[in-house]
Amino acid sequence: MTETRLIPSIEMRLSSLLEVTRRRDMESEARGKSTRPTITISREFGCEAYPMAERLQELLEKRTGEKWALMDKRLLEEVARNHNLSEELFKGLGEKLRLVEEMMATFTPRWKTEKDYYRLLCRQIVSLANGGNVIIVGRGGAFVTQPMKNCHHFRLFASPKFKAHSIAKRLGIPAAEAEDLVTKKQQQRDKFIRDFLDRDARDLSVYHLVFNNDKNSPEQMARTVMEYMLPA
Repeated sequence: MTETRLIPSIEMRLSSLLEVTRRRDMESEARGKSTRPTITISREFGCEAYPMAERLQELLEKRTGEKWALMDKRLLEEVARNHNLSEELFKGLGEKLRLVEEMMATFTPRWKTEKDYYRLLCRQIVSLANGGNVIIVGRGGAFVTQPMKNCHHFRLFASPKFKAHSIAKRLGIPAAEAEDLVTKKQQQRDKFIRDFLDRDARDLSVYHLVFNNDKNSPEQMARTVMEYMLPA
């Protein structure tokens, strides 16, 4: 419930996702079409990833004149629950599914009890990343799409004080409660990456750029990423 309150509403993002997917299917037959870029955003809990991602989506749509989809845990889970949405999303993915299976073979066996769910999640991520014009927040997206040349990876970090203050402000909770929540959620995220992917999210070699959220606002980070991806 707490984390849901930090994530933007799902309806508009679902609409953007379906539009981006339909465009991909319409262009799947075109030859010589360059692959559009995909962006992954990794963050420590408490960093302002969603405000940054929403602003980045706006800037990219204005620069490119095309729709961009913003994907996160909640939207991925919505697609996983809806069979028709999953089928539409995966349509046209074709041989790229082999990439997913190859990546599955490299993951630690400790996640076997949930392998079917996570395989579906990875298929979603790879499908979206393959089509391009998508911003993927969290869910190990930087690791799952690491072999894909059209993907660019960014990470946000911040001091414990900044993260606790940001969470307290956004959720309207006391500072002490926010500090405990930041610690708990960060431990959960680190465990997810470690147990399911056998990787360390703080491995900086994975990312193209890393931002200190203490010193960079969502607007500054969004504009920097846009200029990095699509220089004027």
